[in-house]
Amino acid sequence: MKKRLFAIAMASVMSIGVLSGCAGGGSSASSAGGESDGTETYTWRLAHEEYDGDMQDVYAKEFAQKLNENSDGRINLEIYPVGQIGDALQQCELLQNGGLEFAIISPGNTGTVVPENQLFSLHFLFPQDWEKTQEILQTSEALNGMLHDKYVEKKIKPLSFWTEGAMAWTSNKSLKDIKNFKGMKFRTMQSPMIIAAYEAYGANPTPMSYTEVYSGLQLNMIEGQENPTSAIHTSKFHEVQKYLTEANSNLFITATCVNPTFFDGLPADIQQIVLDTVEEMIPRSFEIQEELNGGALDKITSESSIVVETLTDEERAAYEEAAQKAYGVYKKIVGEDGAAILDKLIEEVNAVEAQ
Repeated sequence: MKKRLFAIAMASVMSIGVLSGCAGGGSSASSAGGESDGTETYTWRLAHEEYDGDMQDVYAKEFAQKLNENSDGRINLEIYPVGQIGDALQQCELLQNGGLEFAIISPGNTGTVVPENQLFSLHFLFPQDWEKTQEILQTSEALNGMLHDKYVEKKIKPLSFWTEGAMAWTSNKSLKDIKNFKGMKFRTMQSPMIIAAYEAYGANPTPMSYTEVYSGLQLNMIEGQENPTSAIHTSKFHEVQKYLTEANSNLFITATCVNPTFFDGLPADIQQIVLDTVEEMIPRSFEIQEELNGGALDKITSESSIVVETLTDEERAAYEEAAQKAYGVYKKIVGEDGAAILDKLIEEVNAVEAQ
């Protein structure tokens, strides 16, 4: 049934592109690489993995507004939150097949599509300092060169990697002691590496669609989950959980992506508007996550009786030691190319940390 519904959704989205003529790409093959005539208008689609008002939704709407402004009203971007045209994996498939022009795609949902991107699921990889993390995401050759090329091989072109903030854990028992993870049914995304990361802590990782997490927690099908604080609040996970642990073990990294065939077919000046707008959104993405995460914890504590905990240095050290097991798993999963990307990224992180 799910496959049939997805096929219907995909056919519907594809038909929109056909009916809208120039709206799907706005240029003919002959104009690819050249300049637009200055009168063409464009209507494109962007799907993201979250709900209305969540971080990806806020980003997507501002991205759409800036695209419209920077193109003097010629570019219109329609936004589709998760569930409107399929779940995160189905949206990724639509992007690859050209049914969508743009999508915000998180590695946790696409680890089976681009295995090398699972390095984002490794714990204690990025600096604790936000400015250093921002520098790495913007300048890393491992990410913006080596990993970017792996995406393109799968018909996905990342335009920007950005973060929704540090992950927090919610659960029905305290997780200050790593031993309490043993056997816990902990919800994860579909990524094999996220699964490996929590297996390293002794948990029983349980992949589940984001749209099913609240009911899964409520019915005790799962006992805990990870997400940025803002997502925990907007999805109301604090209503059905007893503890929130500010682990800062890993970042929720996502990516603004485009279908490469579509993008390469655009006139050069339109491509540049897209690239410039993505660049403009980089510092804004950090501001959005700070704004949304900053007030979310206060709202969570005022709206529920959830207990908020922070790991001590000693507790954190126990998690860091256990997390290293997953690094070896990653290299086995992705092979030499993926291992080289991780080694390069670690080298870059160490260089930034040493500054």
